[in-house]
Amino acid sequence: MARNSSERVVVDADGHIFEDSQAIVQRMPEPYRETALIHPFEPFPPFDHLHSARLVEMPEGAFNSKVGPEEWLDFLDEVGVEATVLYPTAGVAASNIVNPDWAIDATRAYNDWLHDTYLKRSPRFQGVALLPMTEPEAAAEELRRVVEELGMCGAALPSNSLHGQPLGSPFYKKLYETANELGCCIAVHGGVHGGMGMDGLDPYAGVHGIAHPLGQIISMASIVLNGVLEKYPNINFGFLEGGVAWFLLCMERFDSSYSTHKMKDMRGRYLTLNPGENISDYMIRYAKAGRIFVGCEGGEPLLGTAVRMVGSEPFMYSTDFPHEVNSTTCREEMDELIESEELSVQDKEAILHLNAEAFYRLKPSA
Repeated sequence: MARNSSERVVVDADGHIFEDSQAIVQRMPEPYRETALIHPFEPFPPFDHLHSARLVEMPEGAFNSKVGPEEWLDFLDEVGVEATVLYPTAGVAASNIVNPDWAIDATRAYNDWLHDTYLKRSPRFQGVALLPMTEPEAAAEELRRVVEELGMCGAALPSNSLHGQPLGSPFYKKLYETANELGCCIAVHGGVHGGMGMDGLDPYAGVHGIAHPLGQIISMASIVLNGVLEKYPNINFGFLEGGVAWFLLCMERFDSSYSTHKMKDMRGRYLTLNPGENISDYMIRYAKAGRIFVGCEGGEPLLGTAVRMVGSEPFMYSTDFPHEVNSTTCREEMDELIESEELSVQDKEAILHLNAEAFYRLKPSA
């Protein structure tokens, strides 16, 4: 897709698909397919109990499960977006799969389905993979396959799961070693809200508003304070669908807490600060080096503040289509970002496409 130098360029850092469950099942090994003939099933478990048994009002057209490749291409044209990087919907709950064989087979089938249905359909579609997170060795093997054979950008990891280790844990050593060797991205994405201390919270807006940034805060703490960024220098880490305010909170709270609760590092397991550096300095350093990225949308009142504090380098525009948005609301959010007087022309260009291209290591069209 050739670019006109005078055109506004937008790359969507976080879009979503609606899975065709039966098409995914048909890509699983034969015993699953045989079972599905008698007892049809979903390849992924529920997110949690909080997503169910509720009535909410949403923007017209949001969560339209009929959106497929053609509708996605129409949306890109309507809103003026060059390309999108696609994330799962139901597949976000893959991290809740307990049986390791099922986790391996379901995530592999999803990745094949995403490749066949979207990535082969148009170069405007890019993808990140699901991985069987209960077995890091199997996750590493699948990551290598999707990057080298299917051309995906990297993998989406859950910011919260019912039985997972925090993402900075040595449990994921093999996975991160493989990602580091491949030089691909690791994208942390929310969606599973159970077990976060809100299991009885009502109404759902409170759960949704808190859970996405809370999962990112926990994941950022684990990744940063365990020194994952310095141990694996070829991995870009992205934190998506939580806005930007949580990132500023992390810098403030981590600075204070680290100064009074610094761990004794007997085995060299934790992060290493430069002389005179605090945690916020460290996070900004890695953001400016193109190692930490944060998804944002239009209409975020603290985006200008975040850019003043950190710089524009980490922030990536995301549509989240077709979840809580439609074409009209996406255009409005994009226009608000473009018209912001707090952001320079260079800031806007970085947020709208340059940072997403850097995070996913996309090759922009000439």
